[in-house]
Amino acid sequence: MRVTAMQLSLVKWLLPVALALTSAAQAQVDTSGWACDFCPFDEGHRAEYKIGATSVDEDSAYIGDATGYDEEGVYANVDGDGSYASGSYRLRWNLEDLGLDSRVVEIDGGRPGSFDFNLGYRELPRRQFDTSKSIYELSGGDTLLLPSGWVNAGLTSGMTQIAASLAPYDIESDRSVFDVGAGFTAAERWRFAADFRRQERDGTRISGGSAFVQAALLPLPFDYVTDEVEFGVRYNTDNGFVGLGWYLSDFESDFDSVTWEQPFSVDPVIGNGTYRLAQPPDSRLQQLSLNAGFSFPGRKTVVSLSAATGEIEQDSALLPYTVTSSISTSPLPRTSLDGDVDTRHLSVSLTSKIIDKARIKISYRYDERDNKTAQDVWSRVIVDTFASTDVEANVPYSFERATLTATADYDLFDTIRVSGGYERRDIDRDFQEVTEQTEDTGWGRLRWRLTSSLELDVKGGASERDFDSYDTTFAASLGQNPLLRKYHLAYRYREFGEVTMAFSPPEVRVAVTLNGLFAEDSYTKSQLGTLSGDEFRLVADVSWWSESGNVSGYLNAGMEDVESLQAGSEVFAAPDWRATHDDDFTTVGAGFHVRNIGDNDSVDLLLDYLHTDGASEIIVDSDSRGPSEFPELKSELDYVRFRLAYRRSAKLEINLNLRYQRFKGEDWALEGVRPATIPTVLSLGAQPYSPDVLLVGLGFHYGIGGDEE
Repeated sequence: MRVTAMQLSLVKWLLPVALALTSAAQAQVDTSGWACDFCPFDEGHRAEYKIGATSVDEDSAYIGDATGYDEEGVYANVDGDGSYASGSYRLRWNLEDLGLDSRVVEIDGGRPGSFDFNLGYRELPRRQFDTSKSIYELSGGDTLLLPSGWVNAGLTSGMTQIAASLAPYDIESDRSVFDVGAGFTAAERWRFAADFRRQERDGTRISGGSAFVQAALLPLPFDYVTDEVEFGVRYNTDNGFVGLGWYLSDFESDFDSVTWEQPFSVDPVIGNGTYRLAQPPDSRLQQLSLNAGFSFPGRKTVVSLSAATGEIEQDSALLPYTVTSSISTSPLPRTSLDGDVDTRHLSVSLTSKIIDKARIKISYRYDERDNKTAQDVWSRVIVDTFASTDVEANVPYSFERATLTATADYDLFDTIRVSGGYERRDIDRDFQEVTEQTEDTGWGRLRWRLTSSLELDVKGGASERDFDSYDTTFAASLGQNPLLRKYHLAYRYREFGEVTMAFSPPEVRVAVTLNGLFAEDSYTKSQLGTLSGDEFRLVADVSWWSESGNVSGYLNAGMEDVESLQAGSEVFAAPDWRATHDDDFTTVGAGFHVRNIGDNDSVDLLLDYLHTDGASEIIVDSDSRGPSEFPELKSELDYVRFRLAYRRSAKLEINLNLRYQRFKGEDWALEGVRPATIPTVLSLGAQPYSPDVLLVGLGFHYGIGGDEE
């Protein structure tokens, strides 16, 4: 993980602040009988520390993703939270996982009704693969070089230096977020607020580096920074409010491009041994917003309004057509894209209890993206290899989307409530096959309490997505089969339903919940593309508890089946092959919690178990080759958590935590595919997850301040 100077300074500053505040509270406990001229927290304080260590017995990107437990070893950790009060002043702080790469530090406080502030820092580690390897050496942060002595070859089997040149190259990233904000209230009615947030994200991702008929999977470095600033002012009335806001989001990338050297044989005529990939360009969004709300107390009606207008700009310098000097190209039409997109938003809603038994809500939302970027005709260079005679214009996509929603519910009887709703969505697009599209959705719901311990909830409905016409001429200009209908643009009719039953007889202290859901999609006007989709899910949950509440347990199980059918054409004509996708998932979980064990009620015991299975089948039936089946994709997870806690005193708790996790994945696209397995693709050799990891932790939980016993 890369730790920036800003991160180090923040942690060095925030942690002592929190600890110093806690120490001040502890000193107040020890000197409560003393007199002082200024005791800022003498009216209330509370703090808790959780200090411990966890041992991890194996490296695992799967376990470490978002947790920080990605490498074998022992991790020290600190958690804590606390609060302080003096008169009308308040202060709260929270620390999580300070010893891990998933750490969080938060401090907030102020004087309610007068002013407030917040300060925070958090990190998020993302770990994708720790089994990947690459021959490339990173130079200057944005250049991938071949190792010294590398011998180019036409196929990976001829690359004699692969085995000696491969080195571990983890595919991972780290995200850090720092935010600070403050607000104050003036003259009771006015509130002003300002917030700043900086997000830094850097690491290595996988990108394909094409050389026309050959390719290399590249460990591509990236380093992004996003700064966000927001100012707002709000005026409160007796029954409503009006607010104005300004928002800025500024995105920067350290690299405008990444260059890489060709590991395959270089064309002796063109001599293109170096290639370049563009990276996300810098961009900026600014937005002005208006928010308002008003309540009519006597009419039990609330009206709210939200409106915003914004502009997205992108004016980074364009890269040349190619880095290959021997390729002759025409000049770029302009030196930068000069991208300019206007955004507009409007939403209005009305909620009213028209009579004691009936409630309605009507809302309207409008969103517009107006891409005003100028169009030009551009030449094409195919992967830094040769110039094409084709030209292509950049496409400034724009859209308008409007949604009208109306819902109502009525208490038919004391035990029965009926509800219903309707939604109409209209979308207008530019430069796409479907310019005008509508979707109508209607649903109904019945909630019926049959007895004091049995409740039934039934919901069902249907939606229809349609369009005026599918522009096959525009589709053909993009090289598409005119019979193809893209799934998000195609006509679709959907039916859906859900049933939930909850049973909780008080005399046996058991709660049972059963839930079933189905959804069926039909694309009846499509010949090529997605033709149908079905989803079915069943979930059962049982929980129980003792009369004293010291013993509780649960058992749950679920299954889900998702199927879809698509059709395609091998010869760019009528459909001549069909593919069926079938995804099945099952989940079983169980656990119990026993509290206050022993003569002094000082021991708690917790045990959880989870098992999940997933399987995906893809069967293709071709008119020319008959049926065939891809290897099945599988995943299996077993998770066990055990916790034993011993309360040494009212303030001190000692706990032992065990966590075992086994994950097994079978993925034909990764399994057994080493860097040189595919003749024309130099891969990274990442393998499916298969960790079997045990985490053992010992911790101490100590409380400071609060109510004494």
